[in-house]
Amino acid sequence: MAAAPAAAPLPAAGAVNASPADRAAAQIALRYTHDLRRLKEIRSIDKKIEAKREILPEYRNWVAGILTADAGVGTSVAAEVLPTCMVWLIDTGAYAEALDLVPFMFKHRVDMPSRYQRDAATIVVEEIATAALKAQGAGASFPIAILDRVADLTSHLDIHDEVRAKLLKAIGVEQLQEAEDLPADVGMAALAAAVSTLNEAQRLHERVGVKDRIKRGLKLMAAITAAREKAIAEQNDGQGGPAA
Repeated sequence: MAAAPAAAPLPAAGAVNASPADRAAAQIALRYTHDLRRLKEIRSIDKKIEAKREILPEYRNWVAGILTADAGVGTSVAAEVLPTCMVWLIDTGAYAEALDLVPFMFKHRVDMPSRYQRDAATIVVEEIATAALKAQGAGASFPIAILDRVADLTSHLDIHDEVRAKLLKAIGVEQLQEAEDLPADVGMAALAAAVSTLNEAQRLHERVGVKDRIKRGLKLMAAITAAREKAIAEQNDGQGGPAA
């Protein structure tokens, strides 16, 4: 989320002498409790996502204030709400906004609420990679800039190989698709990069499902190489001219 001034807090009942920050936190805590209850009562995944899209703007200014203060979350309500907002943003496809929260969470070692059963880095990598692979499986593309940003943010962290392999697969699929659309004179380097990414995914997790794409990338590279060699041979033949 982009940084913005925190919204003016409403006074909480029974907190006349509380600071503005404490009153804002109390209001967020009440809203959060209400929103969790609302989401729990919804059975449909699509309707849950729709509800999250409605809910998230109510937290935007408050979260931006937490990020701007850059003082961590301690054991306050922010320790529960901030990481939850990150997950909700991923769930609703607001990937760039979700990733805006990640540097703060890593810097201040913000733990995920226990109900998520995974650490923040694993959730970010796995959930966004899963969304990308789902889109790709349906024949659509996924923003490679988002995938690259996830990779950059988490490259130094200890994450299960299977999870990182999913991210590399998603990146490699996008790289391969982009490389196929490039002219042959620049496509070779792009294909080599895609194959390298896919090979690394395969190395990390043998059953990640990239073998066919690696074969396709290598086949395209071989075709470019063959075409170049043919063009060179034809050029040489043309320059030789008739025998004396």
